Amino acid sequence: MTRADRIAIILCLLGVLGAYLVHERVFERMAHLEDEMAYVWQAQVMARGNLTLSSPPNPNSFLVPFVVDYDGLRFGKYPLAWPALLAVGINLGIRGLVNPLLAGVGVWLTYRLGKRTFSELVGLLAAGLTVTSPFFLMNSGSLLSHPLGLVLSAGFALAWLNAFGNARSSRTWLYPILAGVSLGILAITRPMTAIGVGLPFAIHGLYLLISKDWGTRLQVLVVGGIALSIGSLQFVWQFIATGDPFFNLYTLWWEYDKIGFGPGHGVLPEGHSLRQAITTTRQTLQRTHEDIFGWWKLSWVFLPFGLVAIFKNRVRRLDGLLVSSVFFSLLAVYLIYWIGAFLYGPRYYYEGFYSLTILSAAGMALLAGWPYRPEDRWVPKEGWERVRSIGAGALLILLVGYNLIFYTPSRLGEMHGLYGVERTHTEPFQTPLAQALTPALVIVHPQEEWIEYGTLIELSSPYLDTPFIFVLTRGPAADAIVIRAFPDRNVLHYYPDEPHNFYTAPRPET
Repeated sequence: MTRADRIAIILCLLGVLGAYLVHERVFERMAHLEDEMAYVWQAQVMARGNLTLSSPPNPNSFLVPFVVDYDGLRFGKYPLAWPALLAVGINLGIRGLVNPLLAGVGVWLTYRLGKRTFSELVGLLAAGLTVTSPFFLMNSGSLLSHPLGLVLSAGFALAWLNAFGNARSSRTWLYPILAGVSLGILAITRPMTAIGVGLPFAIHGLYLLISKDWGTRLQVLVVGGIALSIGSLQFVWQFIATGDPFFNLYTLWWEYDKIGFGPGHGVLPEGHSLRQAITTTRQTLQRTHEDIFGWWKLSWVFLPFGLVAIFKNRVRRLDGLLVSSVFFSLLAVYLIYWIGAFLYGPRYYYEGFYSLTILSAAGMALLAGWPYRPEDRWVPKEGWERVRSIGAGALLILLVGYNLIFYTPSRLGEMHGLYGVERTHTEPFQTPLAQALTPALVIVHPQEEWIEYGTLIELSSPYLDTPFIFVLTRGPAADAIVIRAFPDRNVLHYYPDEPHNFYTAPRPET
């Protein structure tokens, strides 16, 4: 293990710590986005060995975002890989550590990709840019699937380069197998992301099939065969849920939630269009570019120089082109999806974040005169070269310092209490008075937004066997149906504007 490797391990540990602190202090160990709530619900179901449950009485009273009811079954609309891993964390009692640990692995793989593509220094710079990125910290501290996607994406890219890139490690079957497994699991984590990540390598693979020997061709086919075999489990999941392997589960929540263009795709009457896709992508990047590195409007400043570094890096030029293209491939692929995502930064492209960090790191090294190619070595600087090197180092310190002192604390502060979700809202149910009323069926009467009920889902279980079962009121008739289904529970009516009062009947209207 080199000194750079040891420094990279320290950066990985800092990544784990930073992500966990965000999860603990900013997000308070709770789901905030609807997507997170669905993932947690799916994970809780899988933690007890099931994929679906029987629909509860009057399902609308037990609202969980993106959890649907179909033909008497209740299940989440999302692919199963991330909920399955989160379920392992639940069973081990470390739900909040799963994404931070994945974040640490993502930092290590980013370092390895930078080292493999350019140099140890570029790998370290890329890992450092990752750890200090507010974009990375926000997503790694969440309960979203992106950190797993980043590990799978970077793991696939590294395995592919070792199998087929410049200076390939050896003619071994290990790397093609790892590449296929990584891409296949990514396909049952985030299917569209898997297409975007795999596209540049598929083009390279097509070239290898045409121009290389039969041994190389066979290994390329093995990668594709493994990836397709694992990815096809998504069709198995859809068959289990609906009886139709080609049923788009997303349309059970929103019937217009489809990929593609034209009427029926997206919320617009005329449907999704390429013009709308370009507009949405441009707006997403404009609203989120500061989140990449926290450098105000300078997050993209080193990318052009990184491209120059790729073409000056003759030994690993192909590797650099493949790795740097992933982010932009994701941009292109997600054009066919009607909605953008910017609340957590441009998170649909998170799995290609290493493209930006490695390109930026290579651009920095090129400008500073630091080693950015495998054959480069540190040499004493004199005259203008010394001034350039010191100036580049000072600029990097200034930019990162600005981010860590000003931008990241402010940005993370904005995320605390997102959508009104705070741990304090669950505290009334943890008092001795409330516990004495269990087992209880709590009918929640939101005063402003449904999230006043959604926050309390944290204290419940899909199996409806926790001390408190929370019900979203749907009117007296619907509430009565639910009450009859749980005759052994105390019935409480809860109004969030009176958090410490529990009514045994609906309170009188004023």
